[in-house]
Amino acid sequence: MDKYHVYILKNLKDGNLYIGSTANLKERVKRHSAGLVRATKTRRPLMLIHSEKFSTRAEAARRETYFKKLRNAEYIMKLISQ
Repeated sequence: MDKYHVYILKNLKDGNLYIGSTANLKERVKRHSAGLVRATKTRRPLMLIHSEKFSTRAEAARRETYFKKLRNAEYIMKLISQ
């Protein structure tokens, strides 16, 4: 059973991306949208543009780190659209 998610949110004002991981995707996105997450509080409105499921927290953490190391929004968008 897949328990962990890596997700990418897009700031609808400037197009910047936020990458995170969680065990409860629906609740985490809701918290971001409500302004309850410090990292994205001032970056709203946000839209979930991508998510991936993983069986373990370690797998999700590796994928999150991979995305964050890319640092190029254009490349990330190409990667997730394939």
